[in-house]
Amino acid sequence: MKEIILVKYGEIILKGLNRSKFEDMLIKNIRKVVGRDNIKSIKKQQAVIYIDPADHTDADALMEKLRKVFGILFIAKAGVFPKDMDVILSEGADYVCESMYGAQTFKVEAKRSDKKFPFDSPAISREMGGAILSRLHKIKVQVKNPEVLVRVEIRDNEAYVYANSAQCEGPGGMPTGSSGKATILLSGGIDSPVAAWMIAKRGVELDAVHFFSPPYTSERAKEKVIELARIVAGYTGRFNLYIVPFTEQQLAIRDNCPEDHLTLIMRRMMMMTAERIALKNNSLALITGESLGQVASQTIQALGVTNEVMTTIPVFRPLIGMDKNEIVDIARKIGTFETSILPYEDCCTVFTPKHPTTKPTLEKILESQSKIDIEYWVNKAVEETDWVLIEPNA
Repeated sequence: MKEIILVKYGEIILKGLNRSKFEDMLIKNIRKVVGRDNIKSIKKQQAVIYIDPADHTDADALMEKLRKVFGILFIAKAGVFPKDMDVILSEGADYVCESMYGAQTFKVEAKRSDKKFPFDSPAISREMGGAILSRLHKIKVQVKNPEVLVRVEIRDNEAYVYANSAQCEGPGGMPTGSSGKATILLSGGIDSPVAAWMIAKRGVELDAVHFFSPPYTSERAKEKVIELARIVAGYTGRFNLYIVPFTEQQLAIRDNCPEDHLTLIMRRMMMMTAERIALKNNSLALITGESLGQVASQTIQALGVTNEVMTTIPVFRPLIGMDKNEIVDIARKIGTFETSILPYEDCCTVFTPKHPTTKPTLEKILESQSKIDIEYWVNKAVEETDWVLIEPNA
């Protein structure tokens, strides 16, 4: 009996005449994530992608990798059978019952794409339900909220049988690369890795910029950020992390500008630096992990002052309306939380003033900023930037 993996997607279906372009991009990303050698064949048909794993490939391990591919709604391991009702009711029922032992309730849903098949969907569901009941005597049919949902799909060439116990959810969203490229300002905190994941879910290819201030921030703090980037890369694929030395810039701000303006002037300099790095690498936007009102630099007034330095590309803030608990929930889900809370400070926390302004005006910030040569310090930061190619964790 042959076993394959069915991949189904959601939002791509709405793309109309452009749908095939998104489907092809999703297939390309699947090949990249699971490895071409692990796939015997892959094809798309009727809003489903069919993956035939290579003989040496563990299907469950392959499914686990697919769970991180943006654009996928759910993945199922299915038995493949000829479009013969007797075979489906014998071999198909045997196959699906193997994963149902111990279950108390079930339901069968059938889909008949081939309208020439002699049994309609209700009849297929009824007959398969009877076949399962004849094998598992203690189980009962339950239409609402069954413990196991069995699916029978009659497609153009073959029939597929599987249960929800053999399926898992994907992250949804759009295929990586389908919405252009952007650069995330990646710190060592909880928020920015979540922002990276959320914008990548919308099909955005990523680069990242990290500001590093030795000796005030340690090598372990930098390694923490690299590890966070690797976790994110498990969803996005490889990307470049640009590491910006920022100690001299922060000291210049600290020594010359009013203390309550330090964070905002630093943020403005970071945005200017990140924008220039992004433009050099063909990014179309900057991404930050800012959430409205979370800290002093994230009030409406402060964000307006920060935005004023942007000249060419937009800034997206995927977390802007979320509270901390919501952000933490996503961080736990994607696997970044435990790394984010490791006690290594980043440059944003080292030079935080005791009483930062929460309602700044652009006029006053520009007056304070004029006490340093911001163009000199931005150019120096860009020139001294190093980079690391981030690969997903094995």
